[in-house]
Amino acid sequence: MQPTRDQFIRYSRQLILPEVQWQGQQRILEASVLLVGLGGLGSPQALYLAAAGVGTLGLLDGDLVDLTNLHRQIIHATTEVGNPKVDSAERRILAINPEVKVRKHRLRIGSENALEILAGYDVIVDCTDNFPARYLLNDACVMLGKPLVHGAIYRFEGQATVFHPARGGPCYRCLFPAPPPPDAVPTCAEAGVMGVLPGLIGMIQASEVMKLILGKGKLLIGRLLFCDALAMSFQEIGIRRDPKCPACGERPAIRELIDYELFCGLRPPAGTPPEAAGGESVQALRVVDLGRMLEKGEPVVFLDVRDDWERALYPLAQGVQIPLGELKSRWESLKAYQQRPIVVCCLFGVKSRHAVRFLRSKGFDRVWNLQGGLEEWSVYREQNPCLP
Repeated sequence: MQPTRDQFIRYSRQLILPEVQWQGQQRILEASVLLVGLGGLGSPQALYLAAAGVGTLGLLDGDLVDLTNLHRQIIHATTEVGNPKVDSAERRILAINPEVKVRKHRLRIGSENALEILAGYDVIVDCTDNFPARYLLNDACVMLGKPLVHGAIYRFEGQATVFHPARGGPCYRCLFPAPPPPDAVPTCAEAGVMGVLPGLIGMIQASEVMKLILGKGKLLIGRLLFCDALAMSFQEIGIRRDPKCPACGERPAIRELIDYELFCGLRPPAGTPPEAAGGESVQALRVVDLGRMLEKGEPVVFLDVRDDWERALYPLAQGVQIPLGELKSRWESLKAYQQRPIVVCCLFGVKSRHAVRFLRSKGFDRVWNLQGGLEEWSVYREQNPCLP
């Protein structure tokens, strides 16, 4: 197969590299890569892998584009807000390189579909932001013998590596045998993230993808690369394959995909009474239920746990204001409201969830988290202007 004139021109700056040339470019054109997640990590990779000529790009994401995404998820435009991320990304990819074949998977990956989806790709890229998905992708890739290019971000820090036991390297379970306790690691919505950081880590992942396709260079197999963007420093830590690993060890115990929500402690076992589970199901209050409480005249107390700078958006005319960071030192001031229903709120219902758990541990029985936060409540108020 000889390059077309357009291909020769488009990829000319890659073709002159001794490590690529036309033989390498052919491998790129024939390769298939699955990006699991089209957020901060997946967005820049989709752009650059498409531009490089990766023949087939799989896009897996079940979410819609949100305005809060745009400071870091650069494949999506403001005009795409509200549209499926896979559709938004496809339009941008084809605008860059119409030769790329895009396969869209607008869904949540789970134990029931992971093996079938992943089997159709050469390289799997973990661009997710939660532990159930990371363990799921790891176990599926180990079973299929696929390389898994991993990346993760937190505030100003990130990490990247390649898990590939088929090449003698470790897997994700070798590095993290057990997941952290639920809510021990804050999400981007809770902790924040510098917008350029996922671009930096995503480009490291994309570089590893290209090396895997070309079969060139020293891969990050057995090496975990840390980046501190504030200090602009990199640190490399060696990781070894654990012979006792339940996924890739000498006697693997994991031979089928499991319930990863349950494994990560995000869902109680079947049959657990709600009061024993202590989960979100007994602590959350939907905006529609809050509206009914107000219509009935119940003496609801709003506890606003946002920081001062956050209150400019969706200000509350009434309510108690205690930032989450000060709640442990000021919670006793809420004892005066202990017999009244307390609805804890923040922007998106994330910070408030932690506050509810803390207050319940202090004996507050009538306290709920406003599900969806003040953002969802403000929409409901607009739709129901007669609410008190």
